[in-house]
Amino acid sequence: MNQSNTPLFSALKKHAQSNPVQFHIPGHKKGVGADPEFREFMGDNAFSIDMINIAPLDDLHQPTGVIEEAQKLAAEAFGADYTYYSVQGTSGAIITMIMSICLPGDKIIVPRNIHKSIMSAIIFAGAKPVFISPVSDENLGIHHGVTTKSVRRALERHPDAKGILVINPTYYGVCANLKEIVDLAHSYNVPVLVDEAHGVLIHFHTDLPMSAMEAGADMSATSVHKLGGSLTQSSILNVNTKNGFINPQRVQTIFSMLTTTSTSYILLASLDTSRRNLALNGHEIAQHALDLAEYCRAEVNKIEGLYCFGSEILGTEATYDYDPTKITVHIRHLGLTGYDVENWLRDHYNIEVELSDMYNILCLVTPGDTKEDIEILLNALRELASIHYSTGQQHELVVKIPDIPQLSLIPRDAFYGDTEVIPFKESAGRIIAEFIYVYPPGIPILLPGEVISQDNIDYIVDHVEVGLPVKGPEDRTVHQVKVIVETNAIS
Repeated sequence: MNQSNTPLFSALKKHAQSNPVQFHIPGHKKGVGADPEFREFMGDNAFSIDMINIAPLDDLHQPTGVIEEAQKLAAEAFGADYTYYSVQGTSGAIITMIMSICLPGDKIIVPRNIHKSIMSAIIFAGAKPVFISPVSDENLGIHHGVTTKSVRRALERHPDAKGILVINPTYYGVCANLKEIVDLAHSYNVPVLVDEAHGVLIHFHTDLPMSAMEAGADMSATSVHKLGGSLTQSSILNVNTKNGFINPQRVQTIFSMLTTTSTSYILLASLDTSRRNLALNGHEIAQHALDLAEYCRAEVNKIEGLYCFGSEILGTEATYDYDPTKITVHIRHLGLTGYDVENWLRDHYNIEVELSDMYNILCLVTPGDTKEDIEILLNALRELASIHYSTGQQHELVVKIPDIPQLSLIPRDAFYGDTEVIPFKESAGRIIAEFIYVYPPGIPILLPGEVISQDNIDYIVDHVEVGLPVKGPEDRTVHQVKVIVETNAIS
């Protein structure tokens, strides 16, 4: 196939140039009916391709024309048998993956440090999660992925699992041995799904970790918008049918069920053109990001009080490989939290970072960055360290979360069950019907269907009292919690 082609984007431009008289949505009618200030800011070109699924432009729900051709080009570029465009972000692709293989009551093996979309999919599907604990990094205060050893134990105990989901790479860019995990799972006739949200560039450069498709995984959800140049909310789902586990027609059906019928052609066009750019220039643009990141890493490690991990962390099952374009700056020795540093960088240098946790900030270096951007960040970090390194009191590094609670109800049954609201501090022994995530490290402490322990309560209350983010429950103060109603025995 000719990767220089952009069948969907070219069709959109051709349609706009014909200047049709439109008696269909969207109601702005090529921008004429839009707010004037917004129209001027966006430009008429953007409005001219904000279209719907009329015949010349194909239909994402049942593609037979230019969208089908664009997806076939993407499949070739990403080494997949089928690729599906998502305008519901990678979250939509992840939910599609899980619902494509899980029926109500089916088991799926998942790491505990999952994105909330994975738990949403488990609830929608009525599946039963089997959790694996990720490996804790006691030097950095973060969690990596799961090990082959832990996957083997899960498969031995649950050979009836319908799938296993792996995060590759993690948010911080670290990878386990994905090929080994895939081969192991397949030996049990279990398909492997990969949350590859932060891995679009790994398809195009050999100095980056192995991609899910290269490792032989069965499906992977990849955020093209995060690192690959497409617009926010545009992602892809890659499918490998060679192992016989995945029915592409069912994947299309599930995807269609979860996708708006008013699909954004601007988002689809950005996927079409980003695929072209990655297919033709992916190695070059990934190399640009790698060069900038390695320079940044080296310079950060010259600053007293700061540390940015690199290849020296490799060598364990959980740290088999890593993506150098993720710049994790460890700031504990400044006597500050990551949240403090994020706010300081914003207030003093107008710098926005990807995330902060208790002990780190994460900066993503992408093909869109320049040497000037990196120098601004480095100058800011040098100033920050000069102010705080000698005066700051080092934070004690504590990376400990309670044990994974007992799962007493399938998450869907708990989420949709009969519930009541009670004081959180009095909830030990009750079955929770909502989510509670604590940041750091972002791993869910309690999920619907799990039994609340006193250790869970103490851990969460401690975080709330020191002002750290606790997310998930309807009561944001976590004074109250929603639990399953207990029924009295009949005497």
